[in-house]
Amino acid sequence: MDHITSKIFDDLAGFEEKLSKWRKYATKLVFTNGCFDLLHPGHIDYLSRAADLGDVLIVGLNTDASVRRLKGVGRPVNDQYARAILLASLGFVDAVVYFDDDTPFSLIEAILPDVLVKGGDYKEAEIVGSDIVKAKNGKVVAIDFLEGYSTSAIIQKIRN
Repeated sequence: MDHITSKIFDDLAGFEEKLSKWRKYATKLVFTNGCFDLLHPGHIDYLSRAADLGDVLIVGLNTDASVRRLKGVGRPVNDQYARAILLASLGFVDAVVYFDDDTPFSLIEAILPDVLVKGGDYKEAEIVGSDIVKAKNGKVVAIDFLEGYSTSAIIQKIRN
């Protein structure tokens, strides 16, 4: 379990040492973010494709408070630790960093990834942090979702 939990960071301050090592060795950093409330095959597809875009995949994970603000009462279904453990257990995820803001802007600004990834439901201009990444000649990529998988749809099905 230590291998998994060693990938989880409460905040950017605890993550700086690892980030510094990756930067020192000119590693191509890929960043994405989300709530990842009920991990499903659509998430796995999305995250594995994001990981293919570089050497290191960093996942910004909304805290419970952040998810509640964005998704409403009753969310998240799984608490932030459970969500982080599931993400960190994926071999292609190198780090999971919590963020409490409504957007990951500050986290992106601090990490300065080479590649910023979001789901295909976003246009590049709508992706938070795209301006920062492009200003340092990085790439912004929107990955299409795997059809038929949605956390909201799963929750709706359970509630009905």
